[in-house]
Amino acid sequence: MSVGGAAKRYAQAAFYVAKEHGRLDEWERDLNRLTATLGNPDSEEFFEHPAVATEDKQAALRSLVPGEQQQGVRNLLLMLLERNRLQQLPQIVDVFHSMVLEDRGVAIANVTTAIELSPDELALVRSKIQQMVGKELEITTHVDPEIIGGIVVRIGDMLLDGSVITQLKQLRQRMGR
Repeated sequence: MSVGGAAKRYAQAAFYVAKEHGRLDEWERDLNRLTATLGNPDSEEFFEHPAVATEDKQAALRSLVPGEQQQGVRNLLLMLLERNRLQQLPQIVDVFHSMVLEDRGVAIANVTTAIELSPDELALVRSKIQQMVGKELEITTHVDPEIIGGIVVRIGDMLLDGSVITQLKQLRQRMGR
């Protein structure tokens, strides 16, 4: 996941505020709900339309996040609106979720294969990766026929590339082509 610097900074700030107040679960639930709500075409049009007054947009956000319990989430949304970054909410939520998982000792593994894995194959991959990293995993799978075969696993900055296409490229390099 490639996330811009601003989205990452907002997510980090939100994470620290939520953690400080012991409200990580509530923040994550609210942010996911709001991402879905604000991601529908009518909402997007409303918040991006220049003819809609800023005060109306602020009022709409306040109505989406009522109550004192959600004041931090509401303040985050209002700040994003003020700085024309509301469209970055999905990226912010992704980083926030990653930070929550990391805080709980769970690693995110992005697994790419040429064909879809069966449940048994996925369980085997999960088991092997967990042994390697020593953490519980949340696995996201992707299918990319261009890797021809094998598997590519990315966990944070670690990349394990056992794809056939990479092996072929390495063979070509060794042969001087």
